[in-house]
Amino acid sequence: MADDIVREFLTESNENLDTLDRELVLLEKDPHNHNILGSVFRSIHTIKGTCGFLGFTKLEKVAHGGESLLSSLRDGKLVLSTEIASGLMSMVDAVRRMLTEIQATGQDGETDYRDLIESLTRLQQPTLDSVPEARTPPSKLGVGSSEGTEEKTGRPAPVKKALAKESKGTDAPTATDSETPEKGSPVPAAEPRNYLPVRGKIGGALVDQGKITQSDLARALQKQEQGDRRRLGEILVELGAVSADDVTAVHQTIEGAKAWEAGTGTIRVDVGLLDRVMNLVGELVLARNQVLQFTSSVESATLAATSQRLNLITTELQEGVMKTRMQPIGNIWSKFPRTVRDVAMNCGKQVRIEMIGQETELDKTIIEAIKDPLTHLVRNSVDHGIERPEVRVAAGKPAEGCLTLRAYHEGGQVNIEIIDDGAGLDHERIRRKAVERGLMSAAKAAQLSERETVNLILLPGFSTAEKVTNVSGRGVGMDVVKTNLEKIGGTVDVQSEAGTGTTVKMKIPLTLAIVPGLVVLCADKRFVIPQVSLIELVRIDGDPARTGIEMVHGVPVYRLRGRLLPLAYLDRELRIEKKEKSADADNAVNMVVLQADGRQFGLIVDEIKDTEEIVVKPLGRRLKSIKTFAGATIMGDGKVALILDVLGLAQRAGIISGVHDRAVAGSDSENQEKVSDKQTFLVFAGPDDARMALPLGTLARLEEFPASQMEKAGMQWVIQYRGRILPLIRLNVVLEERRRRRRHAAPAAPPADSGSIQVLVCNHEEHTVGLVVEQILDIVEDRVEVKSPATRPGVLYAAVIENRVTELLDLTAILQAAESSREHEEEHARVGN
Repeated sequence: MADDIVREFLTESNENLDTLDRELVLLEKDPHNHNILGSVFRSIHTIKGTCGFLGFTKLEKVAHGGESLLSSLRDGKLVLSTEIASGLMSMVDAVRRMLTEIQATGQDGETDYRDLIESLTRLQQPTLDSVPEARTPPSKLGVGSSEGTEEKTGRPAPVKKALAKESKGTDAPTATDSETPEKGSPVPAAEPRNYLPVRGKIGGALVDQGKITQSDLARALQKQEQGDRRRLGEILVELGAVSADDVTAVHQTIEGAKAWEAGTGTIRVDVGLLDRVMNLVGELVLARNQVLQFTSSVESATLAATSQRLNLITTELQEGVMKTRMQPIGNIWSKFPRTVRDVAMNCGKQVRIEMIGQETELDKTIIEAIKDPLTHLVRNSVDHGIERPEVRVAAGKPAEGCLTLRAYHEGGQVNIEIIDDGAGLDHERIRRKAVERGLMSAAKAAQLSERETVNLILLPGFSTAEKVTNVSGRGVGMDVVKTNLEKIGGTVDVQSEAGTGTTVKMKIPLTLAIVPGLVVLCADKRFVIPQVSLIELVRIDGDPARTGIEMVHGVPVYRLRGRLLPLAYLDRELRIEKKEKSADADNAVNMVVLQADGRQFGLIVDEIKDTEEIVVKPLGRRLKSIKTFAGATIMGDGKVALILDVLGLAQRAGIISGVHDRAVAGSDSENQEKVSDKQTFLVFAGPDDARMALPLGTLARLEEFPASQMEKAGMQWVIQYRGRILPLIRLNVVLEERRRRRRHAAPAAPPADSGSIQVLVCNHEEHTVGLVVEQILDIVEDRVEVKSPATRPGVLYAAVIENRVTELLDLTAILQAAESSREHEEEHARVGN
């Protein structure tokens, strides 16, 4: 039992310390914010009281020193200064170290922190900087401001504590909520009113317990309306309606009920238990895959219905368990205001931090993996990126620099950006340092593009610092950041503009436990490619399969939409012997376009299968050194398939570094700058022989179904797709309806049973729909510079894409038109009946 109490104390105290770090930084910026000051005081008071009860005397003494200093601040005897703030933060650090000792050994350590306690005591002595100009009256210190003090009423401190905590939440509006009559002006007499006790308020509780009558409550509330600014409990005590002890007891009862209600909404769960549940869900997903694969080979309606039900339940259970492991990134960001403050003071700089997207959620394992890389990037941005105040003022900037953290979801990944408004990176200096440290020759450094030059800071042992400090300069950090992110399937990219600032952009997966993957075949062996690295799939048929692949300096490349794409053959990289193809075999080339470390390349495989959710199993110790594989998974038939490590595969093939990289990237370096602002579109044939397009990012998949599989559910055409019912929107019908809708026109005829339909599976506002188009033409990458107004409803605008006029589809308008069309058909059906 004692161990459980200590464990609970450690958990709550660490949470309180994280809150203290954040609130002390805010309090330093706004020393007169009594709400924050009261919150800080209560947190320290809670830690001190509990550790005294548990017998941690050293911890109690340190917390008592901080509490005494905060008490002087709260009572208005002192005003928070930089020195006092630093002392309080040192106290927080000492408490955190002692909590670590308690967790490890059960004792609060051997250090007594005598110097720190003496420093906290010294800071309690008023100085010229810390003495306030005018002491704020206790009545204006806000909620909890009169805790531990006594006014002229002579009430003991515990009673005042209870009365003070009773804030504006009385049974009727108080004078503090309205305009207070000016001094000397007559107070208008209040009209007689019926005051009803409110449940959960102190007045209502006193009436419910029979301590006071409704007339007593009415008298006290009437005094408040007439301008009495005291708490309701104080007025009742003065009127003799109730004793101070009764007020204290009732207040404690109300606070206890509120705390209990707040605690019933959440529950603490051990992380190890969550991990075990996640592993069991992973095994269930594997069993689900096996059942679905078996069901597809057996003709049984009952088995098919049961397996679909199992698929639905497993998917919902998986999503539920994943949500329990998801945490907002703000949990680790909350420590950065303190980090920025300490580093800025150490470097003599003024820096503020802004955070956008704190509610963005990630899996707990990902959160833990990126905590240290993020901390290093934040420290690095303050130390290297933002200039000293006098330098910024001379450059026409504000003396205070700004560090912005931004997080958002995009394409199934989480993007995290660390942006500073500093001087940016000096490209010539980076090239010079790279040559000085022997990382490359001067001739090679001169050939680097700006993007390649900036990303040199990610190399091991690289640093532009002139001298080593306690913050940076040893060349250790950025390469570790890159390595740690690559271990979890993430990437890091640096962009910088001289005089404007630097942006470090991280892309990381949402989770590592269960991920979608693409199954490919090579020499009759199955491999899985994580879908997070997948860009597109390309099939080369006919003559282009023989002549489209060219050699540049001994490197196989393919010209994909005007860009040279380096190629790697999976069988060659894995040294797998393949059987010779027969004369009548399919000679098409199947290419998987992947991205690793910001560079795209094509992986040639024998055959491309379907996508599947896979459960990642780590490799054994003897196989972990093989960079080509990231793990293994169990397929639906019970056999094991290896998961490819896209980054390791690209390095093995020499695509990312070395002569291989320079031959391909160098020949296409001029095009890289030009295509950086291009967009990728899927081009398809629309109604009336129109050429239409959608941004590729809005599409989940491209599918082709037999038309006979389309079914009618009410007035909606649907198709069974991946264990779900996918609603279909026929583009030719929707656009026709928008132009020529008649109130009593016949509903659209069903499609022909023969042939096939081409469907664009789109994700739009958390809904998945299938857009039936005439024909999928191509995926193109181009700038959209020439625009003209929309030629018809359902179209955003017309633009020139690859020298041809193309209509950009308005997906939102199309969905709205489809809903309107369906309602029109329902109305027609009712009229016909």
